[in-house]
This record gives sequence, C-alpha cells and structure tokens, in this order.
Amino acid sequence: MTVPGMETPPGECPQCWQHAYDRRVHRKLKPREDCPQCVDHMVNGCPYLVPKRKSSWW
Repeated sequence: MTVPGMETPPGECPQCWQHAYDRRVHRKLKPREDCPQCVDHMVNGCPYLVPKRKSSWW
C-alpha cells in the first residue's frame, strides 16, 4: 500500500517513506504507542534494498 499519487523516490526506503507520509499506517495505534515496525526498523535498519538515485552524469 502506498500513498495515492506518491511513489517512493529513488534512494528512499519504501517502508520509511510510507510510515512517514501515510497516516493510515499508524491510525490503529493508541496515543503514545510505538509502531512495532518502526521500532524494528530503527533498531535493525532498513530491510529493503534501497534503489539508488538516478545518476545525471550520463
């Protein structure tokens, strides 16, 4: 699930991007409750191979 009209830009982790910009992801959490996926992501790093930005050299 992605934010309608917004694609993950090159060089960004899809999960980080979605959790930062899609409010529906955290809607089910109680006030001051941490998102388990976000906590795991902060502790263990990005589980995705993040695509590199396009080079404008060529």
